[in-house]
Amino acid sequence: MTRTTPARPVSVEAVFPDLAAFRGQTTRLHPRPGRPGMHDSHVGGPMLWPEDEPWLVCSEPHRREAEGCVPDEIRSARAEDAWPPNRPWPADGTLGEAGPVPFMGLAQFFRRDVPGLAAGPDGADLVQLFRCPLTHGPYLERHYRLRWWRSADAENAERFLTASPEVPMLRWDDELPEPCVLHPEVVDTYPWAEDDTLPAALIASIDAWDDAQAAEIGPGTPSYQGDLSIPPGWRVGGYPSWASTGPMTVDCESCATPMQLLLTAGGEEMDPDSHSWVPLEDRDPSLRGMDSIRGGPSLAQPTRLRFGRGRDLHVFTCTADPGHLPRWVLS
Repeated sequence: MTRTTPARPVSVEAVFPDLAAFRGQTTRLHPRPGRPGMHDSHVGGPMLWPEDEPWLVCSEPHRREAEGCVPDEIRSARAEDAWPPNRPWPADGTLGEAGPVPFMGLAQFFRRDVPGLAAGPDGADLVQLFRCPLTHGPYLERHYRLRWWRSADAENAERFLTASPEVPMLRWDDELPEPCVLHPEVVDTYPWAEDDTLPAALIASIDAWDDAQAAEIGPGTPSYQGDLSIPPGWRVGGYPSWASTGPMTVDCESCATPMQLLLTAGGEEMDPDSHSWVPLEDRDPSLRGMDSIRGGPSLAQPTRLRFGRGRDLHVFTCTADPGHLPRWVLS
């Protein structure tokens, strides 16, 4: 089933003609719970992984927790629309406080499925996103990895891994991704308007328009950041949102080249400030505004993943050499 973003509440370029020069495109992925296969682009599904390829592991020390959730119990609880039980954290060191644990596969994307997905090193056209399932250090740091493949090489393996390695316990149930199929859709996008992301005069005009709209219409009025610039949720390419941190300069640590946004992993597909982006297919056409939205948790947080409270994970890659290490920004 396709997903179609509604027309914006107002025409952004009609209100701000100068924004036409900054118009970009982003591919909204619209993940929805389903049963993707290893040869599909997905969030939370089985990873395409040749059986003879060593799985990614995190070898740094991990934080010991007091309690957690068993992955299979998380899955069972979700099927019953319930909460999984908390269990005591194993005391036998099986969760790698001082040793390696397997990374968890969060998503994989083929360029054949996802318009606008940048190419990887050596022409790689399949990218997989991984996260260490445990935290590190006193600040609960998370470690991420990208794995690039040429899909023809990966898909021509003699045998594939049928089940990804998994830790016996996770601290929170939102560490485990829900298998989701994708419904890619290309939409226009515009930069976040703050600091030097746009010319100062244009940002001033946007701020003045936002203030005038709020004063004239009141709560629920369209805003540039919430309704006209950057859609919420999982997407590929386009501009990063900077709601939590403010704009940041993201340069390659290997060569100092400005990096491009490869993808954004969004913990939530909508919130009260972004409900206008909810696709037409997820609305009741007889109702208007937020009252028209249907789908519940499978729409608001389909992947069940979180990347910090109210934050998105932005993954940046080097434009000069995609083989250089990516950078990860929570915003």
